[in-house]
Amino acid sequence: MGLRIRATMKLSIVIVNYNVKYFLEQCLHSVRKAIEGLEAEVLIVDNNSVDGSVEMLHEKFPEFNTLANDENLGFSKANNLAIKQSKGEFILLLNPDTVVEDDTFRKIIDFMDSHPDAGGLGVKMVDGKGVFLPESKRGLPTPWVAFYKIFGLSRLFPKSKVFGKYHLGYLDKNQTSEVEILSGAFMLLRKTVLDTIGYLDETFFMYGEDIDLSYRIIKAGYKNYYFPETRIIHYKGESTKKSSINYVLVFYNAMIIFARKHFSTQNARSLSFLINLAIYFRAFLAILNRFFSRTLVPILDTILLAAGIIAIKNYWETNIIFPEGGAYPIELVSIALPLYVFTWLFSVYMSGGYDRPIQLYKILQGLVIGTIIILIGYALLPENFRFSRAIIVFGAVWGLIAMVGLRIVLHLMRFKKYQLGVKINKRYLIAGNHDEASRVADLLRKADLNPGLIGLVSVKDPETKIDGFIGSLDQIKDIINIYNIDEVIFCARDIPAQKIIDIMSEMNVSQLDFKIAPPESLSIIGSQSINTSGDAYIIELDSISKVNNRRSKRFLDILVSLFLLATFPIGLFFVKNPLGFLRNIIQVIFASKTWVGYRKTKTATDHKLPKLKKGVLNPSDVLKNKSIGTETMDRLNLLYARDYKIVNDLNVLLVGFRNLGRS
Repeated sequence: MGLRIRATMKLSIVIVNYNVKYFLEQCLHSVRKAIEGLEAEVLIVDNNSVDGSVEMLHEKFPEFNTLANDENLGFSKANNLAIKQSKGEFILLLNPDTVVEDDTFRKIIDFMDSHPDAGGLGVKMVDGKGVFLPESKRGLPTPWVAFYKIFGLSRLFPKSKVFGKYHLGYLDKNQTSEVEILSGAFMLLRKTVLDTIGYLDETFFMYGEDIDLSYRIIKAGYKNYYFPETRIIHYKGESTKKSSINYVLVFYNAMIIFARKHFSTQNARSLSFLINLAIYFRAFLAILNRFFSRTLVPILDTILLAAGIIAIKNYWETNIIFPEGGAYPIELVSIALPLYVFTWLFSVYMSGGYDRPIQLYKILQGLVIGTIIILIGYALLPENFRFSRAIIVFGAVWGLIAMVGLRIVLHLMRFKKYQLGVKINKRYLIAGNHDEASRVADLLRKADLNPGLIGLVSVKDPETKIDGFIGSLDQIKDIINIYNIDEVIFCARDIPAQKIIDIMSEMNVSQLDFKIAPPESLSIIGSQSINTSGDAYIIELDSISKVNNRRSKRFLDILVSLFLLATFPIGLFFVKNPLGFLRNIIQVIFASKTWVGYRKTKTATDHKLPKLKKGVLNPSDVLKNKSIGTETMDRLNLLYARDYKIVNDLNVLLVGFRNLGRS
């Protein structure tokens, strides 16, 4: 039996993806550029994503190897699947929420070739604003190092050789250094070392496996290096929300597994105690943060509304209705007033008054709707239960003053989550060559209702004379200052990642956002950190894909269907096709249709919209002129998907009621 000879190449890039399609797409565009001229392969393992990642890979990156799992195997198992199939002399474990420079792979391979003692290598990582990420270099999390990290001493004294060991803050971030722990976001490994020490430990589902593997490399007599001669953008935790309780539990439990595996019993117990203490502490903080984040403003609104309306009732009762003595029935205070407050708050909620960023007009809209509902209910009550319309009207006025005033106070106190609506007219700067910059500008116009400015910056000087271009890339700093730019979007097809990172790092303007537009994509991606106002977002029409909106839409479909079914004998006189009307009611109840969906067109963007059931009505039904062009209809579909609200569906249903029998 002959020996099987395994084909070899220089580099195998392994990427594990889980529901971060747009970040993966951007990552792979940068990888595709960086492997040009190299003997390299790319293996993507998808852990049963439901966001269309696999379809995107087959469509846009057919030359790469895609391994699609039927379940989420976790980070370690998924990486190991690809490593076993890899042929490279070096294995690079790369996160999907990263962007690499064009020469990153050449530089790291050259370094490893010239340093045979290197078992692993990490690079300089920056966030979506070009800010250095300290986790680019880390020390071994011994009990004392973990203690300093958990209780904040490492943050207070980052440069200390005693307290700053977790992120090795005392090492120059621009100097190549030996380190103990590499980041799993970018981890270059020598295949012969992996064959010696073993692959990733599959005991770790997510987190901790990079620490374990780094430590095993050192124990085997090899070195880990921090190599800052090349950089990557790392969007930090797009596939996991780091403020969540689940993240805290998974991350710290991974640390306990590591301690039990590598430390002495005493040290493992000490570290386990510290980590368990941290788990409960962080979980408690996470619960408090989540609770107050979601309920603080509604609670304050409730208190203000209740206090105000009781004060109004007392004044009206004492000075207007019963000046000689007497009082309203106890039912007013115990039943009617709480119902008023609840109706106002619910109406504000349904109007989007608690959405972020805060829009004050939505509060007015909700209070007006709530007041109308209360007055209608008031009119239907028996005479002896009609206490006072004045209390309702003045209560609504007080509600407007109190709720708007509260939000203005929170805004002036600079609470990020309660800032009043961001500038409607954001000023954008798009950097790229003519065709690509124009494509991105068109995409932006579809995603932003009213951009204040879309200026184009050319990579090549001659293009600055073309309409729309206001300068060249070399002038970008002056352009940003002169035109008061809010956001810069780089065309990844035309501008190397090195140049993008250079510009982001040099600008150092906290109010300025940076985004990257991958070629041939409907997404524009950027982020500073998962926990800041610069959170990663996609200028992609996915509002209707959000779980809460899907749930609300389905709930509305059922309520409307039941109402229409109950009033069918009346409704059939107003609908054009009564039999089709009844059929549609039944189909919507059983979820084979939705009352409002897209109006189908034959354009290329049609299939890229978030999926919906076939709609009986569509956004164009609110227009008097139904003879609209394909381009206009596409825009209506896109805006409907991006800005989905229940009230949008209700508006379409009211205007298009006669067409509810449409087949």
